[in-house]
Amino acid sequence: MNNLKKILAKQFKTFHYFYTFLGNRILLALGLSILVGAMDGLGLSMFLPLLQMAGDTGQVNPEDMGNLSFLVEGIQALGLELNLTIVLAFMLLFFILKGFSSFISASYKVFLQQRFIKQLRLNMINALNTIQFKVFMTTDAGRIQNTLSGEIEQISKGFNFYTKAFQDGVMVAVYMSFAFLIDFQFALLVTIGGALTNILYASLYKKTKGASRKFTKDSNSYQGQIIQHVANFKYLRATGLVEKYAKKLRQSIKHIEQSRRKIGVLRAIMGAAREPMLIVVIIVVILIQVKLLGGALGGILISLLFFYRALSSVTNLQTAWNKYLSTIGSFENLQNLQKQFDKAQALVRTESLEDFPIHLKLKGIDFYYGETQILKQINLSIAPKQTIAFVGESGSGKTTLVNILSGLLPPDKGSFKIGQKNADQIDLRTYQQHIGYIAQEPVIFSDSLFNNVSFWAKPSKKNLDRFWKAIAQASLTDFINELDHKEQTQLGNSGINLSGGQRQRIAIARELYKEVEILIMDEATSALDSETEKSIQDSIDALKGQYTILLVAHRLSTIKNVDQIVFMKKGKIDSIGTFKALLKQRKDFKRMVELQGI
Repeated sequence: MNNLKKILAKQFKTFHYFYTFLGNRILLALGLSILVGAMDGLGLSMFLPLLQMAGDTGQVNPEDMGNLSFLVEGIQALGLELNLTIVLAFMLLFFILKGFSSFISASYKVFLQQRFIKQLRLNMINALNTIQFKVFMTTDAGRIQNTLSGEIEQISKGFNFYTKAFQDGVMVAVYMSFAFLIDFQFALLVTIGGALTNILYASLYKKTKGASRKFTKDSNSYQGQIIQHVANFKYLRATGLVEKYAKKLRQSIKHIEQSRRKIGVLRAIMGAAREPMLIVVIIVVILIQVKLLGGALGGILISLLFFYRALSSVTNLQTAWNKYLSTIGSFENLQNLQKQFDKAQALVRTESLEDFPIHLKLKGIDFYYGETQILKQINLSIAPKQTIAFVGESGSGKTTLVNILSGLLPPDKGSFKIGQKNADQIDLRTYQQHIGYIAQEPVIFSDSLFNNVSFWAKPSKKNLDRFWKAIAQASLTDFINELDHKEQTQLGNSGINLSGGQRQRIAIARELYKEVEILIMDEATSALDSETEKSIQDSIDALKGQYTILLVAHRLSTIKNVDQIVFMKKGKIDSIGTFKALLKQRKDFKRMVELQGI
């Protein structure tokens, strides 16, 4: 089995790709295609005894049927007389069996397509969910979105085109086999002619592949631009830059449609030229066979009947194959992203973390982005239920340090102990399930307020009680009671109808609903006005002592009441102390406080 997979991987790269998802099911689809072709071929073969009946003798001579003589010999072996009724009855039987086989084959193909796309989507989502956060940060978001949405739709079409071409190829092989059985010489000449015409299409295939790759590249870029357009729409509109950015989008659309048009024209050329070229080949071969080689026209006509079927299948094959090639860019893009995800998978440990509340301890931590060192020899101990603030100038490593504490980034050097266990020995998901994370731009989903806070929990009495408790802790009760639809109020895209303070409180309520042990706030109040900031700060102060709270802050007024302040400078911890202690000990911290008017 392993040797078979290696051969398939080398000789049939795309087939192997599908085989990895579908296994031997795809071989069953191949068998069904062969069965359809065989039944059709046997049905068409019954025209040969009909032609013999129409001849001078009116008799069927098995020897004149060449290697297909087994058909009439089989009928005679059943004790049946070879007359018009019997021949037509067997012809009808073969075509009924063909129809039944076609139904089974087509239905099974739909099943395979659905299974393949479903498995592909699940694999990509699972890979994305377990990718190292460090790699995710450097991956183009537009490419990820386009691949997981539009590209998979293209691949779904590509799978359909590929299997159609594959089935047509099987039909061609079956029909050609029957043609060779009847008249080997004629069939060989037509096959050579058909192969010559196929060479003429090589350049068109190459151009189609190139256009498909460019289409995928432009689509990825366009998706990234759309994400930025939506995310920054308010800024673009308020500053009058929306039309200038729209010009960039229109240019991307132009490039996409140019590639699409090129692919369409190439398809049209192939579709229009294929049949006339093959008919020319057949006419030339008939003249050579009859005029020069003295071949019998009767056998040629039956072979031609098979070639006509084969010609139709070849035309369908070429059309389907070219359509598949028009999606090759999507396949390559997805496969490359899959490889990137596979290389960057975070190690998942089996040992769970259960000893809460927990002590966090960093010892000798170094961290790099590429060649650039961000953190240097970090040593820090955080006791349960402490409120710790991280301050320092931009680029001092505050957020990176908090990302390590949250398990998002593994340190390049040193140890991170969570309770009594090293972080690299446990399943970090069991740790992160107890973390609440609130960023400067709060995460709000386009759904109801209840679903935003409960993360789509069922509205049972127990969950509603938890919801209202979290709402009260986040100081949102009065706000919700004033809403017409209360907790079922729809928040809109990214909470567009809410103020900054309301969005932050909802984000806080979501984390408290989870019943977390650690609450991380990364610049959570820096974008708020002073009054809203004060209100949020009061909510945070009310939570002090109930959770381990980690604050990253530029606005120092929000951290006056924390237990400890970690003052960072150029990737190192420069000092640790209370607000008052640092104010006395450090002139740079005092100057930061004075500049902010505290």
